[in-house]
Amino acid sequence: MDEPVADEPGGSLAGTPRPGMREYGRYAAIEFLTWLPTGLMLAPMVLLMSARGLDIAEVGMVGAAYSVTIVVLELPTGGLADVLGRRPVLAASAVVSVAGLVMMALAHSVWPFLVASVLKGVARALSSGPAQAWYVDSLHARYGPAADLKPGLAAGNVAGAAALAVGTLAGGLLPLAVRRDPLAAPVWAGAGAALVLLVAVLVLMREPVRARRGPGRAAARLAEVVRDVPVTIVAGIRLGLADRVLGRLLLLAAGAGVMLNGIEMLTPGRLGALTGEAETGGAAYAFVTFAGFAANALGSSLAPPVARLLRGSVRAAASATVVTAAAVAALAASTALRGAAGIVATAAIYVLLFTALAVASLLRSELLHQRVAADRRATVMSVDSLQLQFGGTLSSLCLVPLSGVAGVGPVWALTAVVVLASALLYVRLPVGPAPRHPQ
Repeated sequence: MDEPVADEPGGSLAGTPRPGMREYGRYAAIEFLTWLPTGLMLAPMVLLMSARGLDIAEVGMVGAAYSVTIVVLELPTGGLADVLGRRPVLAASAVVSVAGLVMMALAHSVWPFLVASVLKGVARALSSGPAQAWYVDSLHARYGPAADLKPGLAAGNVAGAAALAVGTLAGGLLPLAVRRDPLAAPVWAGAGAALVLLVAVLVLMREPVRARRGPGRAAARLAEVVRDVPVTIVAGIRLGLADRVLGRLLLLAAGAGVMLNGIEMLTPGRLGALTGEAETGGAAYAFVTFAGFAANALGSSLAPPVARLLRGSVRAAASATVVTAAAVAALAASTALRGAAGIVATAAIYVLLFTALAVASLLRSELLHQRVAADRRATVMSVDSLQLQFGGTLSSLCLVPLSGVAGVGPVWALTAVVVLASALLYVRLPVGPAPRHPQ
């Protein structure tokens, strides 16, 4: 086994050719495999439930079960990786993901779909963070705390986005090539990809030696993590109430969750109606979603120049939020179109929507980080994530069932109003660090 460069006499990070290549190559591979199952099942998921007899309210309930599971487990599972190790937690996520996807592929009524959704939520919560923590641990152990983390973190982000894009395309096109139970084929493929992830985690993720904890100490630490969950949530809420600016920034995440869930849950059915068949609707949704992922990357790169052009992150984020609302309204109006015109319009609107959303999201994150001190950043990030899931849950339980009564267009119009109203949270929003918060 190679010795860490940082420990060699006279060694230095600067003298090491391309330090961290092995680690971040493995990290990128694991990130790709972590997100590939999600990409594969994304296009056919709603269409599969509809084809097997679930109405739109039941589809919304299944989506809500996923979001609620993540809300409940997001914080305690984050501590598991510190207690049990990165590799076992991510391996457990892969096993649960396989179980959830197999259950989903076999489900023919609402209750099995609910169980599958809960299992997928557990897998998602378990996979949130261990791979990145393992990469940082490994690089620090091999090259020391001064090691440059950026190349590997960037490679991981690119790999995850690529997995979602490739997986969504493959998941949308695969039903066209399968005759028997075509909509379930991408879900079975996702289960297979999760199995590959399990093998990759066991083979590639060799954890650096850390201070060993005895069973009693590990159990005590786990109990401490579980006890800290309500404390963390309450602390985040208190912080948001004490700092009105921070509270407004966090509330924006809930509005984004409402919008994203409403778009993701209702677009597949809309495209299925346009093409006349669930399988072709899934393929159309795959291409539309692929365009959205590409637009998201574009928007992230445009955020800095947009902020400079509009003379500030607050103005730029507010403007991007208004454009996002306009795009959702255009999506609502596009429901009047039929056939190929409706599909092309949806794809074009997705590009505008996700470009603007990426700009707003990146700049909101910057404002959030500026407002929070380092010792409270993890708490606020956890609450921010919970806000996004809360918005998704609200959408699943209220807006998605409403579409079965009022139609998709009116629900998207209502969603556009929610997004536009959220832009008002930027009005007269101060920038910079907050005054000292009360303890």
